[in-house]
Amino acid sequence: MEFKKVVLLGGGVLGSQIAIMSAYTGHDTTIWLRSQGSVERTEKKVSNYKTRLLADLEGAKNLIGNPMGPYVYPRGLIRKWEGTSQADIEKLLEAGKKNLDEKLHLETDLDKALADADIIIEAMAEDPKAKISMYESIKDKMDEKTILCTNTSTLLPSTFAEYTGRPEKYMALHFANEIWKHNTAECMGHEGTDPEVYDQVVKFADQINMIPIKLKKEQGGYVLNTLLVPLLEAAQYLWSTGIADPEMVDITWKVGTGSPKGPFEIMDIIGLQTVYNIVKMKEGADQEGTYYHKLTRLLKEKLDKGESGINAGKGFYDYSK
Repeated sequence: MEFKKVVLLGGGVLGSQIAIMSAYTGHDTTIWLRSQGSVERTEKKVSNYKTRLLADLEGAKNLIGNPMGPYVYPRGLIRKWEGTSQADIEKLLEAGKKNLDEKLHLETDLDKALADADIIIEAMAEDPKAKISMYESIKDKMDEKTILCTNTSTLLPSTFAEYTGRPEKYMALHFANEIWKHNTAECMGHEGTDPEVYDQVVKFADQINMIPIKLKKEQGGYVLNTLLVPLLEAAQYLWSTGIADPEMVDITWKVGTGSPKGPFEIMDIIGLQTVYNIVKMKEGADQEGTYYHKLTRLLKEKLDKGESGINAGKGFYDYSK
């Protein structure tokens, strides 16, 4: 199957990034958004990510001949580092700018967005009811050929398969943040996913310069978040119980492990709305006096102040400077 038209449902942190990588690699890509207000917010995200992506590609010129080059080059932008020259990067920059200008579209008309789509990737917030509502609203609008994927971080595709109208053509495709550098695409089907559809999604992931991570069965959190979530939850505990400030937690993690970012820096990149939505689903989150209730209240206070993460200019850290 040739993936000529790619559609993203939602233009949040990852929805925008997936769309940008799809367009960068030459696929005609549409982000569907609910309102003009959503369009305006997504335009800002897209502009920001385009700038960062192209800056990282330009910066890769300075890595040529550097012994650290093979370890830190933007893997999603340059498929093969060995033998890459500055002239090669210039060609990638030229093609990338052209593709990003011509192949990425924002659309509020749902019927127009879905028409003739080869693959649709739902990238909405971690709200099961909202996802079900979306699937039920589009199941009769999709073409017969269309493959439907979810980018959910924590939920299982089997939870939603029956609501899609095409369970055999439905599965999860999950990406890491800053996907042009951290280019994994975790491919996870459910028991009813057609193996041929699974293989096609793996091919699509490769076509947009991702490294397909093939899961053999469902796992909440996939591989990456199964490893990452316990770290973030431990950091949230240290902060919300007053044991240590976010900066101290991050310093401890970075100095102690050599990691480039601490857990609160990671949460700012993910976006505190996503973090809040996940915590809100924890047992006891709605019960006064529980730990998760306190944590949701603290996160909600930051969201109410507009401190939703790096894209807002402030989260746990101030990025306005």
